Amino acid sequence: MKVLFIGGTGFISTSVSRMAVARGIELYHLNRGQRKVEIEGVHNLIADIHQPESVRAALQDQQFDVAVDWIAYTAADIERDIALFQGKIKQFIFISSASAYQKPPTFPIITESTPLYNPYWEYSQNKIACEDRLMQAYRRDGFPITIVRPSLTYDMNLPIAIGGWGCYTLPDRLKNGKPIIVHGDGTSLWVVTHSEDLARGFLGLVGNPLAIGHAFHITSDEVLTWNQIYETIADALGVKAKIVHIPSDFIAEVEPRMGAGLLGDKAHSAVFDNSKIKAFVPDFKCVIPFHVGVRRTLAWFDAEESRKRIDEKVNADMDRVLAAYGGK
Repeated sequence: MKVLFIGGTGFISTSVSRMAVARGIELYHLNRGQRKVEIEGVHNLIADIHQPESVRAALQDQQFDVAVDWIAYTAADIERDIALFQGKIKQFIFISSASAYQKPPTFPIITESTPLYNPYWEYSQNKIACEDRLMQAYRRDGFPITIVRPSLTYDMNLPIAIGGWGCYTLPDRLKNGKPIIVHGDGTSLWVVTHSEDLARGFLGLVGNPLAIGHAFHITSDEVLTWNQIYETIADALGVKAKIVHIPSDFIAEVEPRMGAGLLGDKAHSAVFDNSKIKAFVPDFKCVIPFHVGVRRTLAWFDAEESRKRIDEKVNADMDRVLAAYGGK
C-alpha cells in the first residue's frame, strides 16, 4: 500500500510514520523539510502544501492509495485537498479534533454521534467547518473520506492544559518549586493517549474500505483527573507539585488566549466511548498507561539538553494569572 502523509513529522504523525514503515507501508512525506525528524524508510517529497503548483510538481505522476492531511486546519485547506486528490486516491483521511465535540456536553460519555458544536474556540470551529465540507464532498461527489478525531495525544510533548505545548516550561517550574496552575478544582475527568497507542488504531483505518464515510475518535480508556495528570508528571520528576486551583472563567478573563482552549475543550470532563474504533480495528488496544508514558516523554527531553526549551511567554502568562488570582 502506497500512502502519502501531508506533514508527517509532528508529535502524533511521527509515531504513526514509524509504525507504518514497520508494518511495510510504502510511506511518503510531503512537507517543507524544515523539521529535523529523520524516519528511516520514509520517502521525502519537498513542497509547500499551500502552493498547489509546487505540490503537483513534487508529486508528478505518482499514484497513492491513501492520502492523510495532518496539517489541514481550515475549510480553504480542505478545498485545496479536494482539488488535488479528487478521483486520484482510494481514501482521504482528515485529522480533525475531539475538541470539536459539543461544549459544554449535554451527556457525559462522548461517542462519534455526539454533536459537533464549540462556541468558544476558533481552532475547533475551523475543524468542524473542515468536517462539514468533507462530508458534503463525500455525499455529493463520492470523495472517499475518513475523519479521525484525536483527543489530547502526547509523546515528545506533555499532555497538559496550562504550562506550555511542546516545551519544557512546566517541568522546569515543577523542579524549581514554582507554583503551577490547574484549572477548576482539578477533579474533572480527562483522557490522555500516547501517540504509539493512537497509531495502532489509526493504521487499522488506513486503506480500510469499511472506514470510508466514517468518523472515529481514538483515545485511551484510562480516565484521570487533571490533578492526577499534573501530580503524575511531578512524581515522574521526583518532586511535589505546588498546585494552585483557579477557575477556568477567571483564567479566560485574565488571559483570553489561554482561556479559549480551556472553555472550548479542557474545562469539561471528557470520557470517550471507543467502541467504534474497536469494532473497525478489532486488535486496537492502548497499552501505555500515563504513569509509564510520561516517563518516556521526560526521558526524551533528558536525552538532549537542547530539547529542554523554556518558553518565557508561558511563564509570564502563568505568573500574570497567578498574581491576578492572588490579588483578587
